Amino acid sequence: MRRWISRKFIKRAAVAIVVLLLLAVTAFFLVVPRIADSRLNRIRGTLPTPSDRATKLHQSLDVVDLHADTLLWDRDLLTRNTRGHVDVPRLIDGHVAIQAFTIVTKVPRGLNIESNDDQSDIVFWIAIAERWPFATWNSLKERTLYQAAKLESAAARSNGRFTVIRTSADLTEYLKRRAANPACTAGFLGIEGAHALDGNLNNIDVFFDHGIRMVAPTHFFDNDIGGSAHGVAKGGLTAKGVEMIKRMQAKSMIVDLAHASGPVIRDVLAISTRPVVVSHTGVKGTCANTRNLSDEQLLGIAKTGGVIGIGYWEQASCGTDAKAIARAIRYTANLVGVEHVALGSDFDGAVTTPFDTTGLVAITEALIEQGFSDDEIRLIMGGNTLRVLQEGLPKS
Repeated sequence: MRRWISRKFIKRAAVAIVVLLLLAVTAFFLVVPRIADSRLNRIRGTLPTPSDRATKLHQSLDVVDLHADTLLWDRDLLTRNTRGHVDVPRLIDGHVAIQAFTIVTKVPRGLNIESNDDQSDIVFWIAIAERWPFATWNSLKERTLYQAAKLESAAARSNGRFTVIRTSADLTEYLKRRAANPACTAGFLGIEGAHALDGNLNNIDVFFDHGIRMVAPTHFFDNDIGGSAHGVAKGGLTAKGVEMIKRMQAKSMIVDLAHASGPVIRDVLAISTRPVVVSHTGVKGTCANTRNLSDEQLLGIAKTGGVIGIGYWEQASCGTDAKAIARAIRYTANLVGVEHVALGSDFDGAVTTPFDTTGLVAITEALIEQGFSDDEIRLIMGGNTLRVLQEGLPKS
């Protein structure tokens, strides 16, 4: 009798353990990614009602943002989400014509702006938790292709509401359609950090064929292409890095100097034959820290004909509202000329911002307060980046 009771108890205990394990696994895959997304990609407070002038002007703009890490997170781009900063319905509400979707493939633990190595990999755990294909678990190239495919899938399912831009011809045709029907938006693909190449420069061709049009040499750690502003050695371009820049520019891919070390910025500017950009940054003139760019660097980037995307998070602007963003824009415009200033939100990049993409009219309002003319605001909010895309993307 005791043996029968013991067996029955063991069986019930085993079933209970299996059920608990299944519940834990379900929570990990379904709940943890959403919690992480909600906690890391926050919005700070509510915005005041914009003026009639700002609202009217903003509705006439072709807004372009050079940086959002939205593809990293487990969201359907076509659905209006209650977490994070970007999706297609919210882009349309914010009057965003084009959003750069930048692909993150590896992030170290203990992330900071001073010094990081490449010995840890948070994206590995994101890939598992969000049920990415097995091939992505240990291949940065496959993580890149998976995220690129997410954007293409959204476009294919959008019934024309969302377009992926690959060429300047695509851009021209899309802008004509949007002029007739502004209830649509578009995006193009970039990569944060050329470690995504998995050490093989031939993957530039693979990435190009999958629609990627902008690549930053580094992200938060040094790699075989060059040094990061937040790496350990913080060196310049390697011989491999020089070859990568040449290959990219030969294919009309845009070089993004966000997160690059000072020596990498110097080396890229010395060999670049096309406009380069900084997709998201602050400026030391209004917010002096390691993350942000010096006057000399800003002037060098502008000299190529490129643009500097001003970020929305506190480390970029040393503030928590649109006025701080506008101060950084004013400083940069005074230094390098208004035609070289752009938007670079870093939306969905594990940052807290004053608003999501529906709240960009707050920047328009703050730029009016800074004394910019309507034509200058039109350039800053998107016109300058449209010029770089028209000049920088493949023709067809």
